[in-house]
Amino acid sequence: MLEISALTWITTIGLIIALLAVDLILAAVRPHKVGFREATAWSVFYILVAIAFGVWFAWQHGGQFGTEYFAGYIVEKSLSVDNLFVFVIIMTTFAVPEEHQHKVLTFGIVLALIMRAIFIALGATLLSLFSFMFLLFGLLLIFTAVQLFRHRDEDPDVENNIMVRTARRLFPTTDTYVGGKLFTRVDGRRLATPLFVVLLAIGSVDLLFALDSIPAVFGVTEAPYIVFTANAFALLGLRALYFLVKGLLDRLVYLSTGLALILAFIGVKLILHWAHVDIDPRVPEISTAVSLTVIIGVLVVVTVASLVKTRNDPSAKAHPGSLRATRDREDPA
Repeated sequence: MLEISALTWITTIGLIIALLAVDLILAAVRPHKVGFREATAWSVFYILVAIAFGVWFAWQHGGQFGTEYFAGYIVEKSLSVDNLFVFVIIMTTFAVPEEHQHKVLTFGIVLALIMRAIFIALGATLLSLFSFMFLLFGLLLIFTAVQLFRHRDEDPDVENNIMVRTARRLFPTTDTYVGGKLFTRVDGRRLATPLFVVLLAIGSVDLLFALDSIPAVFGVTEAPYIVFTANAFALLGLRALYFLVKGLLDRLVYLSTGLALILAFIGVKLILHWAHVDIDPRVPEISTAVSLTVIIGVLVVVTVASLVKTRNDPSAKAHPGSLRATRDREDPA
């Protein structure tokens, strides 16, 4: 069992808050278009921080827990890339000015961390009380994998998001952005700006990704501390990664297929663990080392295959995938 002291928890959370504060301050004080060099520097910085933490963690608590952390980090990082796809769609759909994209992304990351912290606490509690939750989490991941594979060539319908539709009904919205404001007054009326709608769309996406990613990382480790840190360090670099790779995302044509395979694999791993504990100890389990090898292998294969595909067929375009058919797919007319 992994035992983490209160001091370690407090120090870790303090480090994450400090890193978040840097992003918030940069977004609020100096809104600007993030260039390639700046995005590269920040991306490398966050990856090095995550690796340094993993090395320290393995040194302090042993190689097994270190392997679980890196496996969890890679799973969450790969899922965060799919998250970036949806962020790109939201930014494009609502024509968010480049100087405000930094602020929107930082908000999305903060909200994602809060939601995932809640789901981590809930998930850890449920798993400790009811072992059959491993079965339910496994089935959820397999269902998600099947849906993602079925709709791997589609984009989520952002405009028909229930939170976006509700916001448009409840809050009259201006036609244009008003600086970085969420609300403004026009002829004495208080109106929402498109930026407010964008943040609602980002929030709903964060909620959906939290529902998928938390069961996925619990399939790699049962330690809440590892689940939290893997999520936190994967999300912290999301803002810089967005500006670094948004022009390259279209080339990852097989990413949705790869993520579907990874989610299905982790789902099977969870079900086998449940069967091993609750049914028969002779039921084999999948080790963390094997999980890490499979996850890295899938990501390498789909990345190389995607680059080869787009080189041979420049018209091929990647999609983040969807858990249900889009309106266009349902109604060809």
